[in-house]
Amino acid sequence: MSALALAVSPDHFIGGERVASKEHFEDISPIDGTVIAEISRGGAAEADAAVRAAHAAFPAWAALGPQGRAPYLHKLADLIDANVERLAEVECLDMAMLLRSLRARVISRGARNYRAYADLAVAYEERDWRSNGTWNRVQRMPAGPAAVITPWNAPFMLSTWKTAPALAAGCTMVLKPAEWSPLSCSLLADLIAEAGFPPGVFNIIQGIGEEVGAALVSHPLLRRVSFTGSPETGRHIAVAAGANLVPFTAELGGKGPLIVFEDADLDAAARKAAGQYDDSGQVCLAGTRLLVQDSVRDAFLQRFHAYVDEHVLGDPREDATTLSPLIHPDHLARVSGFVERAREAGDTIVRGGTRAGGLHYEPTLIEPRSNDAEVVQREIFGPVLTLQGFATEEEAVALANSTEYGLSGIVYTSSLGRADRVGRQLRAGTVWVNTFLVRDLTAPFGGVGISGIGREGGNYALDFYSELKALQILEGTVQ
Repeated sequence: MSALALAVSPDHFIGGERVASKEHFEDISPIDGTVIAEISRGGAAEADAAVRAAHAAFPAWAALGPQGRAPYLHKLADLIDANVERLAEVECLDMAMLLRSLRARVISRGARNYRAYADLAVAYEERDWRSNGTWNRVQRMPAGPAAVITPWNAPFMLSTWKTAPALAAGCTMVLKPAEWSPLSCSLLADLIAEAGFPPGVFNIIQGIGEEVGAALVSHPLLRRVSFTGSPETGRHIAVAAGANLVPFTAELGGKGPLIVFEDADLDAAARKAAGQYDDSGQVCLAGTRLLVQDSVRDAFLQRFHAYVDEHVLGDPREDATTLSPLIHPDHLARVSGFVERAREAGDTIVRGGTRAGGLHYEPTLIEPRSNDAEVVQREIFGPVLTLQGFATEEEAVALANSTEYGLSGIVYTSSLGRADRVGRQLRAGTVWVNTFLVRDLTAPFGGVGISGIGREGGNYALDFYSELKALQILEGTVQ
């Protein structure tokens, strides 16, 4: 697999056509540091053209209704399934996720997203009832052009997670992928065209977030904005969307606890804890704060270290590799900075804590001096976990809820009562018990606190991309 074999357009996709910019920026592979593409560097003009294309295409796309839009989405899903290998190779080279994971589960999730939302939109039942002498119905109306901004980790799957419900609901789209990994989203535009979507229904603009992204989210013709990224960027986007009174949803990262109680299956808990290093910790849902009951600390750690020792840092295209490089030199410096400041502050580096060549970083475990430590309270987004002990269930819950984040949590226990009690008390959008990353596409997904605003998934996402209308008819006046 080489950069020359990719055959991916580096340009925008606006109104059904590829559009180049005069300026470009380099897309560098995290695997070996080679420049794999010169990406069009869009700005306000490209953002305006894309939104206007979506605006022009909206009336006809909305008028198709869910039944009319579903065949396009199913055709797109079929094309994704037929191009798994190509998409996987591109994304591996672009952001260094394990190639076998992309082939086996990540890319195909995109196809499932489009099929699921096509079917959910068709199956939606409008609510009917009688009240005060009137017959009432709640109707969904497509909201209008929507902007979606996706992160650099798992860019293809996360772009489909957002665009599938938007398209199914009847919105037209402008997608802005992250500048560090834009190529698989560009391939998605090719598949959109091959599936026969009308021009302007789906548009992509490439570029730097502060330039083209800022112009996009402040555009007055948009009616929805959805973003996944950092709280800092999310605040800026919320202000821009709010100025035009545009509804905004955001998933803004996490600092999830992984709580291990003394009645847990310690081997399963330790295996899952070691698995939080997957994708080099570049997973917002990861349980990065290990909270282990004092009575089983030593037994847990013995198992945990054994499982971490099985990890292999290497080329993500090789089957033996379990830990990929980090996405970018700037991100490696950020992760390394957290660890160095923790070391200087007197936190204990239990294992790891060093760079390992290229953009690799050793799986790292830190025991902080206090719960106020930076490594406990801030999202690192790398292969760095923290370890804290607790004596009681109440203490575990207090520690779990002690950060500003609230995206996810993981609990290991053999007690159904404890699972229910602790699950209810954790401030998180998703809580897993004795498992991790099991997702039902109809379930709500999102965070509390600074982890996000709103919910994605199932009808929650379709409602976001819709306007809800109450229709009331005086009984006895129509036939």
